[in-house]
Amino acid sequence: MRYLPKSPAERTEMLRDIGASSIDDLFAIIPEEYRLQRDLDIPRQMGESEIVDHFKAASLKNANGYTSFLGAGVYKHYRPVVIDSLVQRGEFLTSYTPYQAEITQGTLQAIFEFQTMICELTGMDIANASMYDGSTGAAEAVMMAIRITGRDDVLVARTTHPEYREVMHTYAQHQGHTAREVNYGPDGRLDLAALEQSLTGETACILVQSPNFFGIVEDIPAIAGIAHKKGALLIVSIAEAVSLGIVRPPKEADIVSLEAQSFGVALSYGGPYCGVLAAKEKYLRQMPGRLVGETKDTQGRRGFVLTLSTREQHIRREKATSNICTNQALVALMATIFMTVYGKEGIKELALQNLAKAQYAAKTLSGSLNGGGRLLFAETPRFNEFILETGEAPEQLSARLLESKIIAGVALKKWYPELGNATLWCATELTTKDQIDTAASVLANAPVTAAAR
Repeated sequence: MRYLPKSPAERTEMLRDIGASSIDDLFAIIPEEYRLQRDLDIPRQMGESEIVDHFKAASLKNANGYTSFLGAGVYKHYRPVVIDSLVQRGEFLTSYTPYQAEITQGTLQAIFEFQTMICELTGMDIANASMYDGSTGAAEAVMMAIRITGRDDVLVARTTHPEYREVMHTYAQHQGHTAREVNYGPDGRLDLAALEQSLTGETACILVQSPNFFGIVEDIPAIAGIAHKKGALLIVSIAEAVSLGIVRPPKEADIVSLEAQSFGVALSYGGPYCGVLAAKEKYLRQMPGRLVGETKDTQGRRGFVLTLSTREQHIRREKATSNICTNQALVALMATIFMTVYGKEGIKELALQNLAKAQYAAKTLSGSLNGGGRLLFAETPRFNEFILETGEAPEQLSARLLESKIIAGVALKKWYPELGNATLWCATELTTKDQIDTAASVLANAPVTAAAR
């Protein structure tokens, strides 16, 4: 019974052997005023059935029965039940790092298949499976570009996820390179003229997100042309992986950073998620994380091995590309199963459903606004997110919608004060027409402000 507490007789025996008369003797070194002198108010133990009832009651405090229009880098999509059935198998769930290829062929093959699918989706030559999430993937991509070019000036589109930018700046503060932001134009896309003016011969890369934080699809070929003209690399960050089912892959990019959470990874209070880096093959040696390759054994049978692992535990520390070394293979496996279940046509159909739902939501919700509200950047191509500018403050709007069990979009004032009362809304395939229509009816009942009168 190795995991059970010791009996009173065993405790007495242990104390006698170490020369202590009581457990209190063990804490004599701690000043008396810092010792706990009262009995803890610990509730009685519960039986298994009571514990189940307790957590069922606690779950009612969650957003059950609420409609959510939140997105902003974390997206609610349907998760096929087969995902949890497979990832909870012991050979996957308890397997950590596949150092010994001969006993981890399943994990290695899963990573290999994941890398292959990511390359097909992004238009890149190689991909890894070992970033923490989209934000660290974007920051690592910037560091990778600096190593490749030998330059230390970085340009970041202001339409890149604000939290991604914060992570990137955290990386930058002790790395000795600068990071400058380039603003967006009147269409919500990166301002190409401002980009050209900002680029110099010392610029290592331009980091841009597409679809961007506003949900707008950026002009990747045009941005790539401007960047490459100055010898800078183009990094494209993708926060909504489902968009790749219909949005043209950023094949003009040099490095692609992807958050694969949408591919079967639960929201889970913010993680763990699935960050990925994909790139052109010529940059292979500068890619952080792990790459799994295909080989043959001495009998000619197909097998899989860790082909490249540029982390400090495998090579000389000064030659390591990153200190990110936690294995994300289990989360990547979720995405692999998701992509396998849906397939090429399924992911395309899923993307089309998201596009249609967002289009209907944007049209319906913006059409119901009172007091001078409108849909921002209405003419620019977008995926499943859109921005509403309302006559009332986002705080009032959210409070009013919550009364009807509706969670409004994200207020943008914190990051984009120039947009005023703007909120970022999201609709996926799980958002129903009835939910959108209900939200529109609540929005239509907004109090008319003095300014609107």
